[in-house]
Order: sequence, then C-alpha cells, then structure tokens
Amino acid sequence: MRFVRQTRVMETAEFLRTLETEGRLLAAAAEEAGTDAKVPTCPEWYVRDLLRHTGAVHRWAASYVAERHTEGRPLGEVPDLDGAELVAWYRDSHRLLVGTLADAAPDVKCWSFLPAPSPLAFWTRRQAHETAVHRFDAESARGSGTTAVAPDFATDGIDELLRGFHARSRSRVRTQEPRVLRVRTDDTGAVWTVRLSSEPPVTTRGATGEAECELSGTAERLYLALWNRAPLPSVRGDQALAELWRETSGI
Repeated sequence: MRFVRQTRVMETAEFLRTLETEGRLLAAAAEEAGTDAKVPTCPEWYVRDLLRHTGAVHRWAASYVAERHTEGRPLGEVPDLDGAELVAWYRDSHRLLVGTLADAAPDVKCWSFLPAPSPLAFWTRRQAHETAVHRFDAESARGSGTTAVAPDFATDGIDELLRGFHARSRSRVRTQEPRVLRVRTDDTGAVWTVRLSSEPPVTTRGATGEAECELSGTAERLYLALWNRAPLPSVRGDQALAELWRETSGI
C-alpha cells in the first residue's frame, strides 16, 4: 500500500511505526507538563483537553477498523478523568489504536474520508499525522524542546493537508478572483501549486504556471506552519495571500 508523492514513498508500516512513537512521546510530554498546563500552540486548550481530544480520536478511528463501520460516526464520550488517570487513559487509547491497525487485514473495508489506497492505509496515515501534530502541542506545553519531524513524513503531511483536507468542500480558503499559491520544501524538493477561487482549492504537484506567492522552508517547518503550529518560514510575493492562508486554513 503506497502513497504516490514527489519524494520517497512512505509505506503503511512506516506510518504505523511513526504513530506508535509519536503517541508515546505525546503521553510522556503530557505527563511531564501536567494536565493543567496551557497549550501554547492551541491557546484555548489545556493539556487535559489535548489528551481527551486525541484519545477520543484514537478510539474513534480504531472503532472503524475493528468494527468495520461503513458510515461516519460521532466521537465517543470522553471519561471524566484528569491527572495521572487521564494520561493512563490516553496511553490505553493509543495502544488500542496501534494494536487494532497492526492486527487488521490489509483489505479491511470501512469508512474513511480522504482518498487512499485502502481504508487501512488511510487510517494509519491519518492517525500518524494527527498524533504527530498533537505531540508537538504536548511538547510545547512542556516547554523543554520539541522532537524533530522527519523530512519525508513532514512532506507527506503537507501533501495530505493540501491535496486531501483542502480539496474538500469544508475548506474555507477561498478568493473572489482566481489566485495561485506555491508551496515548496527546500530539503525534500517537493512542490505544490495551489489554485484558489470561490470553490475549494485545487492542488497539483509541481510548479506549473506562475504563482503570486510562494511559501517555502524545510519540510518540518512548513508542516508545522501549514498546520498553524509555527510561523511561515519564508514568504515570497504577495504577503496578503499568505495571510489569507493563515486566517482561513484551520482544520
């Protein structure tokens, strides 16, 4: 099961390993920070909110694969836990998700919401990125440095965001007149052309045509910036177009 990209293709097994590592790091950072610590990257959240959200998403995702649900379902209830008990609940949620994905048949059929080679490939990839972004949130709350995001993984996450999430009708990134935005990673050589209009953005790989604004930087910095966790590393051209992205691209 492969995701075709401009740079090295990542396998589902790699996403699963990343998911396992990122969840462990998230739990450790949350434990060190304490559940009453503020999350600087999500100012409305405390660490307890981060753990409740991510743990609920883990259990929600695992339920599709384990129970083979073919339609979308709401997130389940979150237990009224805090402190060490909440951290332990999150660890259980993460273990459940990793174990479910590891044990699933490659051809398992269930609901998913972005294009992928298979539902299992989708959920493994999606949860790896979900956990990596929220691991960064937890480490930011801890305040003692953050773990690096691997360039290939970060590049894949940019691709998922641009060609997956923002291709959906839910994307709020719209312009009255057609505009063109370029996104470029300096270290992995990936390039995307994002065409904006009154409809959902249309993103293609490669530098096709002229762009009015280019966002560039290392894959890691762009990954975090495009997920609104860090400032944009470099903006060339129309600054207002970059600001439009910042204001309207939240997922």
